[in-house]
Amino acid sequence: MPRSPLALAALATVAVPGLDAYNAYPAAGTGGDYDAAVVIDSTSRRWVVRAPVHPAAGAALEAEVELLEALAAEVDAERLPFDVPRTTGFAHLPEGGRAVVYPEVPGTPLRLETLGPGPGLAASLGRAIAALHELPTSLVENAGLPVYDAEAYRRRRQSEVDEAARTGKVPPSLLRRWEERLEDVAMWRFRPTIVHGDLTTEHVLTAGGAVTGILDWSDAKVADPADDLSWLLVAAPQEAVDSIMEAYQLRRTELIDPHLAERALLAGELALARWLLYGVRSGQDDVVADAVQMLVELDAHTQEPEGADALS
Repeated sequence: MPRSPLALAALATVAVPGLDAYNAYPAAGTGGDYDAAVVIDSTSRRWVVRAPVHPAAGAALEAEVELLEALAAEVDAERLPFDVPRTTGFAHLPEGGRAVVYPEVPGTPLRLETLGPGPGLAASLGRAIAALHELPTSLVENAGLPVYDAEAYRRRRQSEVDEAARTGKVPPSLLRRWEERLEDVAMWRFRPTIVHGDLTTEHVLTAGGAVTGILDWSDAKVADPADDLSWLLVAAPQEAVDSIMEAYQLRRTELIDPHLAERALLAGELALARWLLYGVRSGQDDVVADAVQMLVELDAHTQEPEGADALS
């Protein structure tokens, strides 16, 4: 049974001596592996408390806390242009594991429709992601989070496609499209970087036309930098994408990755395969139906027009 905001507020008062909870409400994105609430204290300061709901989530939270400590040091050294949650205290849970409490990171969730061309928020977003990708991968390795080289990550993606194919619910032409791209080894020659792994509008905070914070690092790993750009190439206004990518490339010291955008778009497509697999594994027919509909729409969208070969 999920912990109520009041129960989480009680944990916050244990974790942070002197915290006098005045109000509490569910945090955005509450559910899944963690219970979370925003707690307002008697001085109107706002805190976030997160508690794992099962042992695996507890272990992941401990690794995330270690990574956040390292990332905060990078922020303080001005190598990251945004803030991250900074753990203030812990509260031990009766069933094992710990709840974590930190001050709320300032900013409001990103709204993609506010992104436009030029040097504003879009460029800030590109620089923020690039700065993350420039950090030493040892930060993730030392926290015990997953580390992949390029070939291992390609094989990981291939295994996801193979599993999705076995469901019989992916259009055959879409499977061929994915397999062709996964077998093109030139596409998968990239230098792995730290990636956030779950960048969404809820996890990117902004204020004053700039990125101010990034939240929820539980999916961080060393992997393909294209993964952190995928959601933007797929969902951001097209007129902002060029500004995001230009700012990103200017901030990176690595030589230009000629297949970065191509892999990012593929990652967006493969996210639908993972959504399908989630529905199948969890027995949620509504999720499966939603994934199948989106896969059919993607298949129709990616079909080459008849006669395209003859015209080329």
